[in-house]
Amino acid sequence: MARLGIGGWSVRLIVLGIGIALLFAPFLFPGVRAIEVAARICVFIVLVASYDLLIGYTGIVSFAHTMFFGLGAYGVGIALAQHDASWSALILGGAAGVLAALVLAVLIALLSLRVKAIFFAMVTLAVASVALVLASQLSKLTGGEDGLTYSAPDLFSPATALFHDASGRTARLFGVRMDGKIAAYYFIFGGSLVFYLILLRVTVSPLGTVLKAIRENEARAEALGYRVVAYRTFVFGFTAVMAALAGALYATWLQYTGPDTTLSFEIMVDILLMVVIGGMGTMWGAVIGAAALVMAQYYLRDLMQAASDALIGLPILPNLLNPDRWLLWLGIVFILLVYFFPAGIAGTLAGRETRK
Repeated sequence: MARLGIGGWSVRLIVLGIGIALLFAPFLFPGVRAIEVAARICVFIVLVASYDLLIGYTGIVSFAHTMFFGLGAYGVGIALAQHDASWSALILGGAAGVLAALVLAVLIALLSLRVKAIFFAMVTLAVASVALVLASQLSKLTGGEDGLTYSAPDLFSPATALFHDASGRTARLFGVRMDGKIAAYYFIFGGSLVFYLILLRVTVSPLGTVLKAIRENEARAEALGYRVVAYRTFVFGFTAVMAALAGALYATWLQYTGPDTTLSFEIMVDILLMVVIGGMGTMWGAVIGAAALVMAQYYLRDLMQAASDALIGLPILPNLLNPDRWLLWLGIVFILLVYFFPAGIAGTLAGRETRK
């Protein structure tokens, strides 16, 4: 086993710090918005890690990852919207979404993985576009552009008391109400942790080594006796399943599923940005990239507003830091990150190239 240097340990410490912050988020950062941010980070860690296994470890470029994410979400959403808010509906809906994602992924892979990378990417983009159109047009099933609003199982309802105090009211722990919202958050956190550890285990297994070999030299891997198409089909289906599971978690948390929240191309762009920021070909980078971009999306405007207010009276700067220009500054921050961390934060700190 390779010995870790200072950079490798620093990456792991950053990831550990993010993990601890997410574990205790309801107590460290009380408030509806903070918990929403933490839950979104948890879900996107799994989504980004699964995509990194596809593009960073295997070298497959796909634009259909949000489609699989959406299938998992719509499976849960449709089941809970059309039936009672029970665990059986949640489980069956999630399983249906995962199965649909797996079947579709295998079909796409078998039909397209033999073509060149750019053509395969275009095929996945076309299929994802069709899925987005269908979700918008099949309004009786999917709710169309308005999406689906539904209730989660009673355990996740804010009105549910997990514990009671001596007076019979909802108990508080460190000032935080122990209600269904806390249960929902830890359901998301626990599920995301399990799925992330599965993905991490795959990368350090013999399968992960084969995937890296295929990425580096497909012809040589074929010559060594590995069935490249079979491996690529398997990893495409496996990552689709993990994306669908992430979608099922997100739908359970939001209690809403719509095209904008699960199937939009903007989500695919976010995933790509997170992979690049964290470091392509490193599972640790998925945690860092997801946390960094989600935090920026939610809090950059607040920081700019505070900076603009503090600089009132100076020329140009308050207007330049107007919160309405947050996307401009997000782009500048991204460019600086790419410049100073060319292999992503995790890859650069660990002192190795992205495709080592």
